[in-house]
Amino acid sequence: MLQAGLYENIVVAGADIISRFILSGFQSFQAVSDEPCRPFDAARKGINLGEAAATMILSVHQPAESATELKGGGISNDANHISGPSRTGQELYMAIQQAMGEAKVKPEQIDFVSLHGTATLYNDDMESKAVNLAGLQSVPVNSLKGYYGHTLGAAGLVESVISVHGLSKNTIIPTKGFAIPGTAENINVCSTLQHAELKTCLKTASGFGVVMRQWYGKKRNTVF
Repeated sequence: MLQAGLYENIVVAGADIISRFILSGFQSFQAVSDEPCRPFDAARKGINLGEAAATMILSVHQPAESATELKGGGISNDANHISGPSRTGQELYMAIQQAMGEAKVKPEQIDFVSLHGTATLYNDDMESKAVNLAGLQSVPVNSLKGYYGHTLGAAGLVESVISVHGLSKNTIIPTKGFAIPGTAENINVCSTLQHAELKTCLKTASGFGVVMRQWYGKKRNTVF
């Protein structure tokens, strides 16, 4: 809508709370861990649920202070199962390809990837396969859900906000709960706080049957 000139500014908000209905749904999948979640770890048992709210403002105008540029995005639907991700990671890879194409970036230009990382067996395996298909297996990746759980409808936006802050502070946040690699394909899971010159981040967010990907690239005094 911004690119089409329909609006100049858009406020994007996301929020979610835990309810008995939501909890019972994930329990029926046997997807809820009885201990703090461990994204990408060999001993991962499932998700923790969390509550959160976040807001992001997208604008075609240059702000007075430095901001982050939204460079591109992609979406795919794996049509695999009503509540289970594709086992191949191919569909997530397709969405990543779309985002990379729109952003006009190559794998070697990505500084870190903020993955969905739910700590369920199938999601983390699927993401590891997609990361390898995209040629990003050497790029540092993290999951933030070990800090506050899976915030469901707010997760993609909360983690996008944190990723933007990571870019601005040149900081990659470690994956809380991760100790021993345990995904189907090898990925470079960030397990300690890292500081480096960061310019481009890939953020992934997945839902039942639908996967969405967004690109963020740091660019001073501009936000799109």
